[in-house]
Amino acid sequence: MRGSTTALAGAAIWLSAQRAAALEVTVGYQLIYAPWAMAIVRGTFEKETGASLRWVKFDSGAKAIQALASGEVDIAVAGSSAIAVATSRGVDIQLFMLEADIASAEALVVRNRSGIDRREPLTLVGKRIGVPFVSTAHFHMLVALGMWGLRPDQVTLLNMQPNQIATAWERGAIDAGFVWDPTLGRLKANGTVMITSGEIAQRTGHATFDGVVVRRSFAEAHPEFVAAFVDIVDRANEDYRRHPAAWTPDSEPVQAVVNLVGGDPADVPATLALYRFPTLEELASPQWFGGGKEARALHLLAATARFLEEQGKLEDIKPDYSPFVTSRYVEMVLARRKG
Repeated sequence: MRGSTTALAGAAIWLSAQRAAALEVTVGYQLIYAPWAMAIVRGTFEKETGASLRWVKFDSGAKAIQALASGEVDIAVAGSSAIAVATSRGVDIQLFMLEADIASAEALVVRNRSGIDRREPLTLVGKRIGVPFVSTAHFHMLVALGMWGLRPDQVTLLNMQPNQIATAWERGAIDAGFVWDPTLGRLKANGTVMITSGEIAQRTGHATFDGVVVRRSFAEAHPEFVAAFVDIVDRANEDYRRHPAAWTPDSEPVQAVVNLVGGDPADVPATLALYRFPTLEELASPQWFGGGKEARALHLLAATARFLEEQGKLEDIKPDYSPFVTSRYVEMVLARRKG
């Protein structure tokens, strides 16, 4: 990949030709702007692992998790809220990679002339708000309401996938939406940002992320493939981290993102700048996956689950979420690069 300084020699490093040829993997992705779209479009995963991959698009993490639970997919992208719900309900998955720290990339947008004053949360009372349920946006919507002293039943929360939010917005069927790009950009065209995910996290401590999760049985059977997956995603992230200015609307990487996800190329650079893409060293540290029970990702999942239980969205929570977070595959990549 252009700009990458950590490219490895290819599939033979991770999988033998015989094992790779026999491996079929189904991966679920979401309509989220992210650097690794470049690797998907270019066929990097197939070229470097030798495995046969099937890519399945999901509108939300909740749907991706359902597919994981049923065995329809092996690896999938899901938000921290959906992962917290799934693991609380006993879905046997592991968080092994981060697509992105969401930071300020999601937002609540209110329609202009809807009667909502972005500076006065009480004007949300009685309004219709579209949000994908069990998503990070839904989680932050609930957190924001509590932060403002409002109850969820004082507004009308409508369970909508991002494309449905865009359609409802254009028809004037909703007054506000909490979502991510590319849908977020469409809402901003004739709406005003009331609050971002980053502002909510800063004020409440409830941060969110988009993670990559794997069925535990698949990971244990194919650890080299999972490590190779981490390696490829990180190299795409590294290309962006090192050369963000090169990701212009007409550049190959941005065109790849739009080809996979949709949206306007002009929106991609600014949207990517709202996310954080941690390095593998950061992921291996207690800041994310490392440090055993000190791992931040573990505590974020537990805190999310506790909040959702308090809101009546979860019937029960786990006493310990450490079995669902692993740094093993990140550490495999770091060890191989050092070797």
